[in-house]
Amino acid sequence: MRKVIYKLFWVSEYDKEEKWLNEMAERGLALVAIGFCKYTFEECIPGEYNVRLELLKNAPSHGESQQYIKFIEETGAEYLGSIMRWIYFRKKTDEGEFNLYSDNSSRIKQMNKILNLIGILCIMNICIGLNNIFIFFTLSSEFNFICGIVSLSLGLFLVYGFFRVYRIKRKLMQEQSLFE
Repeated sequence: MRKVIYKLFWVSEYDKEEKWLNEMAERGLALVAIGFCKYTFEECIPGEYNVRLELLKNAPSHGESQQYIKFIEETGAEYLGSIMRWIYFRKKTDEGEFNLYSDNSSRIKQMNKILNLIGILCIMNICIGLNNIFIFFTLSSEFNFICGIVSLSLGLFLVYGFFRVYRIKRKLMQEQSLFE
């Protein structure tokens, strides 16, 4: 039996999304397909799978990304699909531990990719918002004012997400410096 759940996770909540997907697997619902805010599950043995997700440097269709996906599949993981540059894998728990990052250094690199994405989106939204508000004051266009407020609000929310991920990165860097 398939079950579809619609749920929104922001870019900065990638860890919460991964945790939720693994909790679903613990309850006996294995992720089989993903879409934008759409997760399709099938019944499985509770705890049968571990799910991992990662933000790629390039689109999943890029040659380098295809090689990486193939490499992960060779470890016994199953590629479930992608949303933009985010890719999703699952692996049976009885095949051993499933981690995409072997050390803090690789996790820090992943945080940098996420921070770059959030930073670009944040700057774009704030600039678009300010531009629309400027147009409102020069042309008295209410539509531009509404668009400006929405863009600025989204930009400020992205600032929150940026600092959330930055705190995680900083903690990883502190842990790494303890072991060096």
